[in-house]
Amino acid sequence: MTLWAVLAGVAARLCALGLTASAAWLIARAAERPDLSALGLAIVAVRAFASARGVFGYLERLAGHDAALGRAAGQRVRLYRALAHGPLPAGSVGAGRRDADALTHMVADLDAGQDLRLRCALPAFVAGVAGVAAVAFCWALHPASGAVVAAGALTAGLAVPAGAAAAARRLGERLAGARADLAARAMDLTEGRADLVAFGALDFATAAAEREARRLARVERVSGAVSAAAVAAGTAVQGLTALGVAWAAAGTGPVTAAVLVLTALVALDAVQPLIPAAQLYVELRPAAARVRRLIRTDAALPPDERPHPPAAPGRVALRGVRVRLGDVPALDGVDLDLSPGRSVAVLGESGAGKSTLLAVLAGLVQPAEGLALLRPARGLYQDAHLFEATVRANLLMAKPDAGDAELRAVLDRVRLTGWLDELPQGLSTQVGAGGQGVSGGQGMSGGQGVSGGQGMSGGQRQRLLLARALLADPEVLLLDEPTEALDAETGHAVLAGVLRARHGRTTVVVTHREDALGLFDDIVIMARGRIELHDAGDRQPIGRAFPSA
Repeated sequence: MTLWAVLAGVAARLCALGLTASAAWLIARAAERPDLSALGLAIVAVRAFASARGVFGYLERLAGHDAALGRAAGQRVRLYRALAHGPLPAGSVGAGRRDADALTHMVADLDAGQDLRLRCALPAFVAGVAGVAAVAFCWALHPASGAVVAAGALTAGLAVPAGAAAAARRLGERLAGARADLAARAMDLTEGRADLVAFGALDFATAAAEREARRLARVERVSGAVSAAAVAAGTAVQGLTALGVAWAAAGTGPVTAAVLVLTALVALDAVQPLIPAAQLYVELRPAAARVRRLIRTDAALPPDERPHPPAAPGRVALRGVRVRLGDVPALDGVDLDLSPGRSVAVLGESGAGKSTLLAVLAGLVQPAEGLALLRPARGLYQDAHLFEATVRANLLMAKPDAGDAELRAVLDRVRLTGWLDELPQGLSTQVGAGGQGVSGGQGMSGGQGVSGGQGMSGGQRQRLLLARALLADPEVLLLDEPTEALDAETGHAVLAGVLRARHGRTTVVVTHREDALGLFDDIVIMARGRIELHDAGDRQPIGRAFPSA
């Protein structure tokens, strides 16, 4: 909301007030059949106010939307940077939610900031100024009528919106929960359709989604009824106020009475937008707060919420870290100190706590006990996302100023240049969302893609994500089974290329490949949520015996 939008909105409302007052005076005075010269000024005023009202109304929308859309665009960039370079703080957009729920909340929360300014803050300010001006005008003409208008404006502009906001607050959690559940069910159907069909669960999932849709529809009907009742109450207050002014101004003469009654109607009409604005404010304020929490800098955080940086860039340290998943200890008193610039392999049986350790290092999981001294880390996980865009665009998300030569070089490190050369348009080839398809391209194994081409294999998708992580070149890079979908020879070559590219930068890799342990500086072996071995000695050639992973 800019100053120009506020000024234009106030001017539009004042012109509406002036138009009504001058038109009411003109009609009532004309009924007395005076000389035409007595009506000249009122005629000019009606035309001027009518023309100016339209102009200022247009300027209000133009300036308001320009400011809101510009701010929203800036927030999208800041939000993406926050997501790309750090974990989600507790209570922020999408924190602790399923992917579908998090996606729904991020999109909705960003839009909420725009609506909060356009549909809450701007109408509230304009309505307040217009209401005060109308009360002052009526009070100047007839104090008793002004008092009635003031009472009506306070009731319609404060009491009714407060009641509507209270009702919206009670319904808000039910609406948010129903929408989130429906979004998750819809994502299950769209993204997991193949798996649901394979396991014969498509009908069950469809029925569950339909139940969530019906539940959301019921809650929305209740919310709509509450909103309609609030608007009806505001309209009733408006009518009663006009009747009260007519009674109070009965002895002032027909012309003045007509002006006062019609001005009262316009004054109450000006504050009517406060009712939906109050309901929206209750719904949108938490969303805007979540966005602000995520994109604000560490310096703006309270001291007890600021991350504790390690002594040197790239250093990672855990002290007595404990994490519980339900009743099961995922990490049990973990102490770990990784020197900057080291490459570390983390091994262990399934359920040993390897992925939880990586999530703590990434800041995605907060320890129940202990202290984590971390630098912002970049992680690669199996559920990382490829966007429906070109190969180049998916890579440039990590480094927008990278040239094609740099992109090809990083793809070569992960052994994807052969795949790239087979694509119909090289780096400009369109990739489907999640790697589901490549437009017109051959040479990729997997299922049929959404764009008519062949879908990317798991190994190709994984290596493209790995290339994006390498391109970002963070101080600390966390990788969870980055070569899981590759054969032994290719996996070893890719891992060796990654570690060469990361020389001098801290890299932590969860892996089951014992044949590649000689590539790492440190070996960490986990069991039952604890670190059983942290070997930081010099590595021997590949083939050195370590406990079974």
